Amino acid sequence: MSVTPGRVLARVTVLPAIAAAAWLLVAFPLLVVGHLSPVTGLVLGGAVVLAAVAVVPRWVPDLDEDGVGWWPVVAVGLITVAFAAVQVAYHAEALVIRRDPASYAQFTVWIAERGSLPIPQQRELIAGDHPALGFGSLAYYEVGDVIWPQFLSGAPLVYSVGYWVGDLPGMLVAAPLVGALGVLSFAGLVARLVGSRWAPLAALLLATCLPQQWVSRSTYSEPLAQVLLLGALALTYDALSRAASPRERWDRGRLLAGAAGVVFGLALVVRVDVLRDLLPLVAFAGLLLLARCGRAVPLLAGLAVGVGYGAVAWFGLSRPYLDHLSDSLVPLLWLSAGVVLLTAVATVVLWRRGFPGTGPPRWLPAAGAGLVVTVAAGLAARPLFLTQQGHGDEATGRYVEQVQSAEGLPIAPERTYEEMSLLWVAWYVGPVVVVVAALAAAIVAHRLLRGWDPRWVLPATLLMWSVALTLARPAITPDHPWASRRLVVLVLPAFILFAVWFLAWLAPRLRRRAYPPVVRAAGAAAVATLAATMLVPTAVTASGIMSYRSDIGTVGATRELCAALPDDASVLIVDPAVASNYMQLIRGVCQVPTAAVDPSDRLTVEHVADEVRDRGRTPVLAAAVPRDLSRLVSIETPVAHPFRVRADQDPSTLMEPPRGAWPFAGDVWIAVPRRS
Repeated sequence: MSVTPGRVLARVTVLPAIAAAAWLLVAFPLLVVGHLSPVTGLVLGGAVVLAAVAVVPRWVPDLDEDGVGWWPVVAVGLITVAFAAVQVAYHAEALVIRRDPASYAQFTVWIAERGSLPIPQQRELIAGDHPALGFGSLAYYEVGDVIWPQFLSGAPLVYSVGYWVGDLPGMLVAAPLVGALGVLSFAGLVARLVGSRWAPLAALLLATCLPQQWVSRSTYSEPLAQVLLLGALALTYDALSRAASPRERWDRGRLLAGAAGVVFGLALVVRVDVLRDLLPLVAFAGLLLLARCGRAVPLLAGLAVGVGYGAVAWFGLSRPYLDHLSDSLVPLLWLSAGVVLLTAVATVVLWRRGFPGTGPPRWLPAAGAGLVVTVAAGLAARPLFLTQQGHGDEATGRYVEQVQSAEGLPIAPERTYEEMSLLWVAWYVGPVVVVVAALAAAIVAHRLLRGWDPRWVLPATLLMWSVALTLARPAITPDHPWASRRLVVLVLPAFILFAVWFLAWLAPRLRRRAYPPVVRAAGAAAVATLAATMLVPTAVTASGIMSYRSDIGTVGATRELCAALPDDASVLIVDPAVASNYMQLIRGVCQVPTAAVDPSDRLTVEHVADEVRDRGRTPVLAAAVPRDLSRLVSIETPVAHPFRVRADQDPSTLMEPPRGAWPFAGDVWIAVPRRS
């Protein structure tokens, strides 16, 4: 069998999603039963991953060659490798929990080292059930006598492989590699929907934009969710592209549909908001059933498997997190149940009665295109007449107020800035991409409602749905680059995909053979100029994060802190800020029992320290400044400063894209008190 560019590009670009899904299929049950380890991961998970990447790509049909040659394959490969190299060079060392990446990093360290959840509090190694002890910290919930991490386990399970290979540095480098695989997966989807020759431009636009670069430098969950969802869309397209075989119940198209369903569902193990993104998939599966398409049942069966994993991940390993999200999650669950029920009922009714004899009304395509334009115009106009407020969180309000004060803005702690969401997109990919993508989405909607390009139905509806809902309510602290996380998984890929599709749609119309050579040359120049106006603003904005690395020095400081603790230490944190930010780092990375103690009562601290000694262990007090220790220990007790970091950290802006870094100072002082 010959190796062709279309075959290579089609197969290589779905490998990341296939490998990630295969790993989660095995690693997640191992975590649930408490037996995740490098050995079980290599023997079981490694075998399944190798089998999946060897078999599933063989079912993928070749892309249309169209005389393009190898240059798109080479270009996409170079862009992916260059992106990975740049992000590895700029990767962060976020281990001190201030926001999500360090939370995911500490989650990864724990399951990579211990292989199970929940996290024991180890009260018996500190002071038993002493009421002065606290075991919860930022993103780690104290529930009964255990601790539960805040987030879902999908991303930590993938980053655990990096930890096993290279300890803390290996885990931190794994994140940029997953981000690069997101770029590769996106190139594959564009090659299928638009054409191979346009995949490099789309990949370059995504790789250049600031949010894709920024989120790939730390241990966030968005890059993995992006790989799974974009890869699943590509696999679904491939499944529908294969001709059905009446002789085979499970031909390659059906197998691909089942694989796509599994990949879609497993994204629920990575992020909660994926549930909202998958709702169009349910309706699409209903349409496939009504069309008597043999891909429908395998797609739904695979989706059911993935959703089952997601349900266990949500309600079995992350229930405190779901309780925290209940105000927004409960309505989403009801909406999802309604979509499933409505689709089931409509499918049953129409299965018996069939579709109405007449086709769709003539006005429907124009109405669909008009709806797309109206929604885009409404999102763009919101800042002119609306200032959204009411995030309802006191801590978020305080932080928004701090950023407003730093930028010299009017103080309005309750402001969410959600009305600016489309402007955020324009910041990061340029206004030309936003306008062109909106126009292209309207044209695509018109074509689909006329019955053209049926394989575009799922990608177009899912992406438009996700864009509309995400931009209508981003539901995130509005400072940047933090808020740009909401755009990474599907929103930015959607805008870039539609913008590139418009170029591909426009180019042949400007270079028709009937035109004089001068006109055709002018058309080609116009397309090239339009592509440049997309790329240049994207690159200029991205330069705002190219001058720093976040939290550098934290790995070395963490190792010094762990080395400074006695092997039999039980750490008592007497500083609320250190307890919030460092407790899980000390407990997970240094692997010593850790608890917080109220420092206001010296007698209580001394009593707890004596309780530690009575258990044959060494009490160690920890705080951010030495004076908080000096007033709790005798004057001759030495105070050490093993953790000291002076580095850059991500900035926070509200009214403009981020430019440059803010300073980060991290300190932990320790002392071993004498027996009172």
